[in-house]
Amino acid sequence: MTETTATAPNAPSRPSIDEAEVAKFTAMAAEWWDPKGKFRPLHKFNPVRLGFIRDTVEQHFGLDPKARKPFEGLRFLDIGCGGGLVSEPMARLGATVTAVDASEANIKTAMTHAKESGLDIDFSAGTIEALIEAGEEPFDVVLNLEVVEHVADPAQFLIDCASLVKPGGLTMVATLNRTAKAWALAIVGAEYVMRWLPVGTHEFEKFLRPEEVAAPLQRAGLKVEAPQGVSFNPLSDTWRLSGDTKVNYMTVATRAS
Repeated sequence: MTETTATAPNAPSRPSIDEAEVAKFTAMAAEWWDPKGKFRPLHKFNPVRLGFIRDTVEQHFGLDPKARKPFEGLRFLDIGCGGGLVSEPMARLGATVTAVDASEANIKTAMTHAKESGLDIDFSAGTIEALIEAGEEPFDVVLNLEVVEHVADPAQFLIDCASLVKPGGLTMVATLNRTAKAWALAIVGAEYVMRWLPVGTHEFEKFLRPEEVAAPLQRAGLKVEAPQGVSFNPLSDTWRLSGDTKVNYMTVATRAS
């Protein structure tokens, strides 16, 4: 699964969309948000990770799971946000969301769809480095979902992301494990056999083992929990949380108050 592109140098920090451009990017937004279109795999994958994010955040901050907007008062950073498939649900749950992607086209698409949905999300094209250089205040929650396997220096990227987690806050990293099973399913199966993703979407050598995610986060002062596996069931065509971390997994790390 991927929602981002590699870091784009000199990307504008706050691209805007004028009214003439809205129609231009509406078609792109429709592709991102069409559950039966080219992004169908992400739509299949999204519910399980959204449920995991909600449960984790509610438990960590002691929130009321029955509240209509349980995340109200929390600031979220969605780094590598793509078309906004996670940013929007977080905003609907009440979070104040800053969403950043290295692709300006992705950001324009996300901004268009959020505007049509009546959601106020701070989208910008840029990088984690640019946020830090601009003096961005730390966030309660930093979401790093299917991004780290696409950057040039994963360890430094994770450290940079961790630096924007405020005391008492947390980060979630979702990525792919560097195992034979991941190569067989995520690359051969998903790209060449099922054609769920364009060929070349992933590079196996860039997949990260859980310990390669945990080590930089620990160096950044975070406490890292055991990874949570996510598995696909081809019979039911659904994703679920599992004990198998050999392909997809999510790691939660917290900063002490």
